[in-house]
Amino acid sequence: MQGSPFRANKTNDKSIVALVLGILALVVPYLGFILGIIAIVFARKAKNEINQTGEQGRGFATAGLVCGIVGTIGYGILLLFLLVIITFTFS
Repeated sequence: MQGSPFRANKTNDKSIVALVLGILALVVPYLGFILGIIAIVFARKAKNEINQTGEQGRGFATAGLVCGIVGTIGYGILLLFLLVIITFTFS
């Protein structure tokens, strides 16, 4: 029996990290802003690696990217709102 043994495609590790951080960006108060930015970075790196290597995990990377963007924007708006309230309260 010649040939290479069956080997399933590996899921990209960075895509899994991006998904986990993206979900955490949505549910962890105040740290979600930072976690969202990190999730976006990992998702972009994962997509680049997936394009080069043909690994699986594109859906995880996309979901992590979307969750990271939503978490970053959501907490960015919240922090901006709190800054405006504090500014007008103490001025």
